[in-house]
Amino acid sequence: MKKVSFILIAILISMSSLQAQSHKQLRHVVLFGWKEGADSAAIKKVVDAFRQLPSKIKLIKSFEWGTNNSPENLNQGLTHCFFLTFANEKDRNDYLVHPAHKEFVAMAGPVIGKATVLDYWAEQ
Repeated sequence: MKKVSFILIAILISMSSLQAQSHKQLRHVVLFGWKEGADSAAIKKVVDAFRQLPSKIKLIKSFEWGTNNSPENLNQGLTHCFFLTFANEKDRNDYLVHPAHKEFVAMAGPVIGKATVLDYWAEQ
């Protein structure tokens, strides 16, 4: 009986570990700063186009964005943050080459002065 209980516990632990792994999410963080002379209309156009990507690319599980309001003054000229979530690296990689993403990059490129991208697996 002890051997069966030990095996059952081992199976439950393995299942729990697999379940936890399947809930991991890949975060894709994009930070933009703007070229000298970029006006608010041009910046708004880029933001609006980025906000439309989730409706065009179903691989994006979630999306949010905002502008910097930190009092620390450590943003190094980056003012806008876009935060995307993907189920896995394949989905993220497919997003990067998706025609809608490529179109966005081509449109936004002339306005973006600085860009930083960081991807990570969310952990708790």
